[in-house]
Amino acid sequence: MAPEHTPSSSGSGGVELGRFLRARRTRTSPERAGFTVGAGLRRTPGLRREEVATLAGISIDYYVRLERGKETRPSPSVLDALARALHLDDQEHHHLRELAARAARYAPAPPPAPGRTVRPHLRLLLEAMRPHPAYVISRSMELLAWNPGGLALYAGLDDWPATRRNLARYLFLHPAARDLFPDWDKQVRGCVSRLRAIAGTAPDAPDLGNLVGELLLKSPDFAGLWERYEVTGRKPALKTFQHPRVGTVTLTCQTMHLEDTPSQRLGVYTAEPGTPDHDALLLLDMTEPRTAPRPPEKDREQAGELS
Repeated sequence: MAPEHTPSSSGSGGVELGRFLRARRTRTSPERAGFTVGAGLRRTPGLRREEVATLAGISIDYYVRLERGKETRPSPSVLDALARALHLDDQEHHHLRELAARAARYAPAPPPAPGRTVRPHLRLLLEAMRPHPAYVISRSMELLAWNPGGLALYAGLDDWPATRRNLARYLFLHPAARDLFPDWDKQVRGCVSRLRAIAGTAPDAPDLGNLVGELLLKSPDFAGLWERYEVTGRKPALKTFQHPRVGTVTLTCQTMHLEDTPSQRLGVYTAEPGTPDHDALLLLDMTEPRTAPRPPEKDREQAGELS
């Protein structure tokens, strides 16, 4: 695994900004940018550095310093010009601004990982949502709390101990995930885009660094998508599962940030009562989760399970 790929390896605030610019430059076609490409082969994928500089109206030396992480205070007008030159959409443009803001105020001390504690009233809310599958996840997609359907919907996830239940880890490393999602390729692209967007503005966060490092080592699919540095990924309202227990089921998906706990999100899947999809949820709600093997006591202490 190349160290430059992990979120926690940035040596300065401008490094992640440079990575993003480089990734978007190599994925912007010269034709889209208005350049005429001759018959000869271009050794550089996408745009050359000097082409981006020209389109943005800045010097080549200044742009090179941006990509190398040596320039950490680009002005808002320069950022807007770069966004136009690289044809960034609104979400990518916003991410570019966030990276620049972080570069300007960079502090080398890594921030603490968000807490894993789920407040009691949220657990009551999960229970009240039955039979609709619901769960609380962390910003790194770690499953923190769930109702029966929220766990059973992800077929085979209860094979893993609670400390390893992470939806990103499930998508890439669990053998049941590819069969569960008929559009697995789309699901994993959205997953990596969300992690990339968060890691870009918090590259030293240990919860993200540990997860990304594991997936880079164990999943070539993840590594390839991570390298693309896409941060645009909207979650579809409808999601279809090919579940081994209840068959094909299509559900409406909704996620939301929790008040006073910005690092946690509530996810809920719903179906209209009286429909076959809702009947499937009733069956899933009655699923008794299998008891997964618990990790050794030392691992549980590191995960914060033991006091």
